[in-house]
Amino acid sequence: MAGITLEVAKKHLDMWLEAESQVAINQAYTIGGKSFTRANLSEIRNQVKYWSNKVAELENIAKNKGRNRVYRIVPRDL
Repeated sequence: MAGITLEVAKKHLDMWLEAESQVAINQAYTIGGKSFTRANLSEIRNQVKYWSNKVAELENIAKNKGRNRVYRIVPRDL
């Protein structure tokens, strides 16, 4: 995970969202007699899910200053 910052994760998420929109518009196209097929939509959606989770994780770390809050509770029967 070293090297992945919030900015990098947001950039990757934006790129994958753009790729998803381009594939949704047209999966295959032809230019000058050559046929081109874009990437698989399910793979793109998996990447979008991964990067959105990574952005949420990094935002949570930044919000909590890198610490998870743990509370210890001792139940007592009075």
